Amino acid sequence: MTTPFWTPAPESVARSRIADFARRHGLDADDYAALHRWSVTDLEGFWAAIWEYFDIEASSPYESVLAEERMPGARWFPGSTLNYTHHALRNLADRETAVVALDETGAAHELTGGRLRAQVASVAATLRDLGVGAGDRVVGYLPNTPHAIVAFLAAASLGAVWSVCGQDYAPRAAADRFGQLEPTVLVAADGYLFNGTTHDRRAAVLELARALPTLKATVLVDHIGLPGLPENHPCLLLPWEDAATRSEELACVPVPFDHPLWIVFSSGTTGLPKGIVHGHGGVLLEHLKTLGLHSDLGPGDRLLWYTTTHWMMWNLVVSTLLTGAATCTYDGSPAPLTEPDILWRLAARHRVTLFGTSPQYLLGMAKFGIDPSVHDLSAIRAVGCTGSTLPASAHPWVRDRVGAEVLLASVSGGTDVVSGFAGSAPNTPVWAGELSAPCLGVALAAYDAEGRPVVDEVGELVVTRPMPSMPLYFWNDPEGGRLHDAYFAAYPGVWRHGDWITLTSHGSVVVHGRSDSTLNRNGVRLGSADIHDVVERLPEITEALVIGAEEPDGGYWMPLFVVPAVGVELDDALRDRIRDAIRTGASPRHVPDEILQVPAVPHTRTGKKLEVPVKRLLQGAPAEQVVNPATVDAPELLDYYARLGEQRRNSRAGA
Repeated sequence: MTTPFWTPAPESVARSRIADFARRHGLDADDYAALHRWSVTDLEGFWAAIWEYFDIEASSPYESVLAEERMPGARWFPGSTLNYTHHALRNLADRETAVVALDETGAAHELTGGRLRAQVASVAATLRDLGVGAGDRVVGYLPNTPHAIVAFLAAASLGAVWSVCGQDYAPRAAADRFGQLEPTVLVAADGYLFNGTTHDRRAAVLELARALPTLKATVLVDHIGLPGLPENHPCLLLPWEDAATRSEELACVPVPFDHPLWIVFSSGTTGLPKGIVHGHGGVLLEHLKTLGLHSDLGPGDRLLWYTTTHWMMWNLVVSTLLTGAATCTYDGSPAPLTEPDILWRLAARHRVTLFGTSPQYLLGMAKFGIDPSVHDLSAIRAVGCTGSTLPASAHPWVRDRVGAEVLLASVSGGTDVVSGFAGSAPNTPVWAGELSAPCLGVALAAYDAEGRPVVDEVGELVVTRPMPSMPLYFWNDPEGGRLHDAYFAAYPGVWRHGDWITLTSHGSVVVHGRSDSTLNRNGVRLGSADIHDVVERLPEITEALVIGAEEPDGGYWMPLFVVPAVGVELDDALRDRIRDAIRTGASPRHVPDEILQVPAVPHTRTGKKLEVPVKRLLQGAPAEQVVNPATVDAPELLDYYARLGEQRRNSRAGA
């Protein structure tokens, strides 16, 4: 068995919430594997135990835990009625901090539990007066500030359905999402802050409102101090101050367990984004399990996870409140030019216990020589990391620069289940470059080409039994065909997520990248993430993107695109070092055909590399059929890669 890079201290395990949960059910506190086995072999027993452990308060009791175990269409806790907002606010002390509003200037504003509850009650009453009721949609065009949390909780308290996206989305891109929902109320900010610049979004708010004909009102947040919108706004315009400062009592409407809570949108790159609908009860249980057990959060803790409102991590940021812990919002760049380590300074100042980020952030910190240890990070127990594959090279840096006792918890999941499939827990060891284990309640498997489960071999990530937070349905998919095709077409009754993973014999999970972007050279498959990991360890390379493109004549072209570090040029000597690194660190059969310098790598707005769209552009597919530019962080790069593909085709035709 491979020796773990990190193991938890016995005393830390003993006092963790997951250990307490295990002991209550007769299991060894430090035997995560046994706990996980129980969680997936006895779904009803496990999820009933989660319900009991976190003291779920239902207005009417459940008739059974799992009435129908099928995918899609599992029926969880039928008969029960409850409300997410009630559970988000019930454990917050009136005089204790519930939300800390931060921004890249270092400014901070704290909202107590009592103040948060009062604002939610006031906004809920305002929405009710505007005609919002159960099932109506309320949408937010907002940065990551407390206003978004308040508006969401207010809508959910009424049984209304929430959806939000950040203001870096163009109005048309936001309308592509919200227009499908036919919303009743829009909550929007006058602008946001990023990298030292204040962005005025008043004109964008006006354009978005005009694109949503069902709106009865827009509630405008004065976030950056700009005057209000012009008088020709297409619907009633209310200031946030009027909506949020009424004296009201909060009354949460009990709704069925699977009543829609929010709609999150896929980062899908073609056509209109898919609206994924999750329910009150499923999110409540899944997030209590994830944040309460895996992340060990409770009263007295604080979470700071860098996210935007249109990434699923924002939903987890809000759900921190379910555990009684405080959550931090952050408006701005994660590494502004004026102070690139601002997040670490804020984490130190506000005694953050769980710091969350992305692999690219950690790698960037290391590459640019930023040392967080100059700050007092002694409160941090864990660093969470998700969004892409975390390379092994990040682990020593976190140990040396953040803390030797700190758990580096790499997590892999998806917007689809608004949670994780694999990650870590206070009682799991960590192997560098690997995720510690499948998450509790997730019947994770790797399937080979014949649909058989394999261990220590690369296979398709599948989930063989239902999870409470799986989508209720896709918006505007009444027959369920799109939902079925997205997850269940490959293996009937089994969720196929679209990632290549290896389940190791020592219990960990290795994520190799998207299965639809796998490198398949001469029948030998390799995940693109394995190449990216090796190349991006080189100090001369900022980012890399490898593509395996089938060609019309039956050939296979595998270029590697690299973004050199500042002041570095890609020359033959550097190309040789890259090839040697791939040959020795990844696979001698997957040394790229060409290594090309590019200005940047395109990503979705949630930070995922656009591997398949770039592949299709290189193959000659029209850009409009490949990707929706509104989903891309730098749309101008699409033309760049399309031209590269055209140049190659012309060169081959003339050869």
